[in-house]
Amino acid sequence: MSAMWKPSQSGSSTPTITPEPPRPAPAAPAFDNASRAVTAPADQATISKGLYIRGEITGNESLFIDGRTEGNINLPGNRVTVGRNGQVAASISAREIVVLGKVRGNVTASDRVDIRVEGSLTGDVTAARISIEDGAFFKGAIELRKLEAKPATPGAAAPAPAPPEPPKPALA
Repeated sequence: MSAMWKPSQSGSSTPTITPEPPRPAPAAPAFDNASRAVTAPADQATISKGLYIRGEITGNESLFIDGRTEGNINLPGNRVTVGRNGQVAASISAREIVVLGKVRGNVTASDRVDIRVEGSLTGDVTAARISIEDGAFFKGAIELRKLEAKPATPGAAAPAPAPPEPPKPALA
């Protein structure tokens, strides 16, 4: 620790200045707020802006679509994200579906469907949860299903039933 010079001190001692240790710069966010649903690149496949795919897409990893796609998309247990430039004319079946671009077709999600501010979905939705942001476009029907419960472990005790309500006294 260095001593600080005070005006009442005599002499021309120069204070020793210790440089501040370098601070790491805050990391810039990898994605802007509108595409916050995108997973790490190693966890998903990408159909980029310049690609056009026609046919059936199946697999066991998540998919980011920023190009044009026609046909059926079936990725159970994974996420399908339609990017801002994405144009999809297909039925989509996945665990989670996020729409930032345009989707024309029925979508089925075992968990949730998110239609973001610039997104457009024309078709029926079947999901446990749905979120439609202000400014998004949606035209179709919505069928909400209960979230699939995890099976109970064997031998686990079932919850006790609620006790019956006490009888109300009769008024005379």
